[in-house]
Amino acid sequence: MGTLQLEVVTPDKTVVSAEVEMVVCPGVEGEFGVLPQHVSMLSALKTGDLRYRANGKDENVFISGGFADVNNDVLTVLAESAELARDIDAARAQAARERAEKRLAAHDDSIDQARAEAALQRAIVRLQIAQLG
Repeated sequence: MGTLQLEVVTPDKTVVSAEVEMVVCPGVEGEFGVLPQHVSMLSALKTGDLRYRANGKDENVFISGGFADVNNDVLTVLAESAELARDIDAARAQAARERAEKRLAAHDDSIDQARAEAALQRAIVRLQIAQLG
């Protein structure tokens, strides 16, 4: 069946660079899969779980938004932030969740609601993915 090259990159580092059999991305319009010989495409991504299979083993990566570009058997994911499931600090994610919940519960007009809700969503997803690692 073949493989494709997966590159998950943030502004700071390359999180994944691997030959993979398949990838499932959290697109803004819903999840989508990428297999070898996939047609060229560009898609916006939402915060979520990027899953891939390499050497028969499934892996999970937390990504916080970004874009996926498929071209010539290379899937490049440009993410705002990304972490392998096994690298997620669950205690830190739990603390971030609690901070965001407190901000939202305070109903303080000086707090950016959308930003607090996004922080809460990121923390929840990170915790879910950490359990998979």
